Amino acid sequence: MPISDSVHAFVAHGFVEREGAADGPLAGLTFGLKDLFDLAGTPTGAGNPDWLASHPVPTETAPIVDLLLAAGARLVGKTHTDEIAWSLNGENAHYGTPENAAAPGRIPGGSSSGSAAATAAGLVDFAIGTDTGGSVRLPASYCGLYGLRPTHGRVPIDRAVALAPSYDVVGWFARDPVTLARVGSVLQEPIQEPAAPTRLLIADDMFARAGEATRLALASEVERVKALFGAIEHVEIAGAAAPDWRNVFRVIQSAEAWEQHGDWVERVRPNFGPGVRERFEAASKLTADEIAQARAMRNQIRVRMETLAPPGTILLLPTTPGVAPLRGTPEPELNLFRAKALEMLSPAGHAGMPQISLPAARVDGLPVGLSMIAARGQDEALLDLAVAWGS
Repeated sequence: MPISDSVHAFVAHGFVEREGAADGPLAGLTFGLKDLFDLAGTPTGAGNPDWLASHPVPTETAPIVDLLLAAGARLVGKTHTDEIAWSLNGENAHYGTPENAAAPGRIPGGSSSGSAAATAAGLVDFAIGTDTGGSVRLPASYCGLYGLRPTHGRVPIDRAVALAPSYDVVGWFARDPVTLARVGSVLQEPIQEPAAPTRLLIADDMFARAGEATRLALASEVERVKALFGAIEHVEIAGAAAPDWRNVFRVIQSAEAWEQHGDWVERVRPNFGPGVRERFEAASKLTADEIAQARAMRNQIRVRMETLAPPGTILLLPTTPGVAPLRGTPEPELNLFRAKALEMLSPAGHAGMPQISLPAARVDGLPVGLSMIAARGQDEALLDLAVAWGS
């Protein structure tokens, strides 16, 4: 039976269902799939009508879908995304904005906007998104959800429209930590179980970047997390260099996006909405020296992050600077908020580390998330901590 889409979470061409196996670890659960992933016989739209019109209908299905179906989950449709996944807002100029059930009148966050909106509204038990610069973590914060950005490369992302492959990961949302962990056990290849982390680092610079209301709202939850650890320290992740870290991300993401899609952009001349149009234009003008310098600095950032958070250590920080902005907020204002958010979201992406967002608090009745970052391959530790925190 087709799903009743009360929040405009699903794309018009994506009202499709795929039954899962009769039993399995996800039996009885339903999920939505971001419209970047291929589903045999169903178009992949990538949030842009010109992409939809200029690409053939896939004949193969993304491996993650097969994994979820084999585990018993049932797919109920494909969900909205920002254009080519290149935004953090969730306001698509062509297809509209999914409604944020946790913060009515406000954006759901992007680019995994439909997946977050569907989960927050209870239309699905969990939903699949992607995260390049924060597109699972930020919507999770805005929509009051659990959301995981896994270790880069840990979950297969084949047959998905790429944006910046050295940052792109599959991510997912759920309303409770147990479901989030169940999905992780299916999507992630088992590795040797690490010892439970014992050291917590509180990222003072990232808390300083959040608004005062966010810091105050999260204070009691920080104390709850601290109670799960033996050793507590205060650190700075990037300090005054946070804008430089953001710029490194901007340059590398843009270079990789142009490498992936520049030929298509020049051939098709697609109609892009505000923000995405300007980002592709700027990407086309990057120089080799700019890109090389950014990649060299990223290597330094990766070393910094690995040194700061080795196995057994968790970094604690706000997920976003504040609550979801109002729908229709002027683009310049959104860009300022986006820049501050990227300063908080880019460290994990630079290092390929997993990060989980917890629906920790509310500001004026609106959700804000609290995040934990772990060393690469320590995804299960984050999921276990989420279950412990949420119990």
